[in-house]
This record gives sequence, structure tokens and C-alpha cells, in this order.
Amino acid sequence: MLRDITAFAELPLEEARTAETLSGFLEGRGFRVRRGIAGMKSAFRAEYVFGKGKPAIAFLCEMDALPGLGHACGHNIVGTASACAAAAVAEFGTGRFRSGRVIALGTPAEETGYGKAKLIEEGCFKGVDAAMMVHPSSRRHVAKGYLALHRVHFTYHGRASHAAAYPEHGVNALDAVLLLFQAIGMLRQQLKDTVRIHGIITDGGKAPNIIPERAQAYFYVRGENDRDLAEAVAKVMACAEGAAKSTGCRLEAQPGAYTLSAMAVNPVIAASYRRALELLGLPESDAPTDRNRGSSDIGNVSRVVPTIQPNMPISSGGRVEIHTRAFEKATCSPAGIEGMMEGVRAMSLTAAELFGAPEIVKAAWKAFRQ
Repeated sequence: MLRDITAFAELPLEEARTAETLSGFLEGRGFRVRRGIAGMKSAFRAEYVFGKGKPAIAFLCEMDALPGLGHACGHNIVGTASACAAAAVAEFGTGRFRSGRVIALGTPAEETGYGKAKLIEEGCFKGVDAAMMVHPSSRRHVAKGYLALHRVHFTYHGRASHAAAYPEHGVNALDAVLLLFQAIGMLRQQLKDTVRIHGIITDGGKAPNIIPERAQAYFYVRGENDRDLAEAVAKVMACAEGAAKSTGCRLEAQPGAYTLSAMAVNPVIAASYRRALELLGLPESDAPTDRNRGSSDIGNVSRVVPTIQPNMPISSGGRVEIHTRAFEKATCSPAGIEGMMEGVRAMSLTAAELFGAPEIVKAAWKAFRQ
């Protein structure tokens, strides 16, 4: 299944074969499957119920890949590990657990910060008592955090003109984009260490002898928490408006569909996962957890239900960095498969403990509310 999904490498919201592979696997193991939920064709919900169906534990199956880099994001491992853990818990729990509900959620479009946020908006996490998934990495971390993230497209509208014959009649939209990059470059000096701003030019004009009447840039703004993010976004917007005013262009700013929250790792569920690692004889890395962080819509999930997303290593030869070709190759290497199986085992043990000791779930919700 892992190799099939790796070969599919489908882009956000286009994960048709990946979703069918995962949901079909679960359906074949007795799960009741609903496909195309929350208005997304590749989203699915698979359920297996013991008794009265409480508590409800959700395993999150990410599915999408990166443009040009395939599964250098590691979502091939994420989706497969969650589906396998859900199936293992369902099989083990039959006849053993008096009550519980195993849920596997197919969550599309993580790379665009859309899938899980949309599922939340459509109420798909109502009734869920805990959510979990694992993510491949260079290290083994239980409580690795994620930064809050805001996406924004900037479009500058100017006026076209012949760049040599009548340059004085043009209003150069590309100049506005270049000024935006320069302003943000100078802004970074006054930003907190945990703020990250990075962007690309998505439209810079059509020909050198035409003054661009339209130019576009796409930016990510990240922060340690919602407050820091809001402050950074306001400063970036001021840079964008200043560039428009300086060049005489009209600015159009289009934010992304969802702002991603910083990850709030639930300490009670995390402690259960650590106990699972101890049973497996796997030590957690002592490397700092507040370094080398990205962002994910798992942060939004962590704001509505107790959530964890531990990291597990997929390389036996030292550090391998995410979103690289080396990382994609590592996901299907022997070390990558072993890392995935570590996640399957640890999540299965964690879920089994939660089903067997409902008081832990209650404690997780108490910590969540605090």
C-alpha cells in the first residue's frame, strides 16, 4: 500500500486513487466507509464500533503530495500508518473493548492548509474524543510543535505600455512586487525569531518590451502563536500597501481559505504515546522541539479536540530534511518502512490504552480545556 500511494503522488484535492486505496483497505477490514465527505471528493470517514461507541479515537490519513517533488512531504507514510493503526486497533479491540469507536479520517490537501480545516468547519470532528497521526522526520519527537500560518496572494494592477517607446505612459505592476519583496526583506530585521515570511513571484509580466500591467506574488507568514501571527500579517500588509502607493498601482490582497493555528499538543495523550514508546524500547530524541518547524492544519484540529502528531525517524544514515528528493526516497527505504511501522505500533498502543482506560480521555479533555 505504501509503494502504491508513493507512486500515485496526487496533488491536493486530487487524491482520488490514494483515497480509494486507503478507504478500500479499511472497508475490507470491516469498517463502514463514507466517501466524499465535507464537499471534498477525496475526503472519507471510516468507522468501526465497539458497543456504545465511546470514546471515539480518530486516526488522520493525510494523502496529498508536492508539485514536482512527489511524497517528499511524507504523507504517503502518514496516510498508510494511520489506516494500518486504525485497522490493527479495530481487530485487536473486537471482543476486548466494551465500548469505543475507531475512526479513520481521510484528510486531503494538507499542503494547501485546507483539508482538516474544511472538515472542522463541516462538523466532522464533533463527537471525537482524541485525534492522532504520526509524521516522518529525522528524529523521534512526541511533542513537536507547529507554527501558525497565514497565506496571502498579492495582485498589483498597473497600466501596460511599450517599454521603450512610451515608458512614461505605463504603470509597472512588477515594480510593485519587487518593492514588496524589498520591504519585507528590510522588515525581517524587526521581527521575532519565531516569525517566518517567505514568498514567490507567480506572475511577473508577459514580455520584456511590455510594461507589466499585472503582477502577482504569493506569501506565507508564520508565527509562534495567533497574536504574533496577526502582528506579522499586519506589517506585511503595510509593506504591500506601501509598494502599491509608491508605484501608483492598485493592490488586491486575497487571503488563503483558512488561517492555520499553532499546534497545541495535548500533554495527556502525549504521555500515553510516550508510554507506548517505552514499551517498544524506543528513546525519544533530546534535540530541541522548537526548531525546524513548519505549519499544518493539524494545528486547527488541536484547537477542537485533544490531539498529538509525534515524529518518527525514517533514515538510518543521519539527518534527512523534509521537502527534498532525499526525503521522498527515504520514505520507501527500509528505514522509512521501519519508521512507519513504529508509528503504527505506537499509535495502536496509545489508542488501546485510551479505549481501556476512559479516565485518561477525561484527563485529556480537562487538560485541553485548561
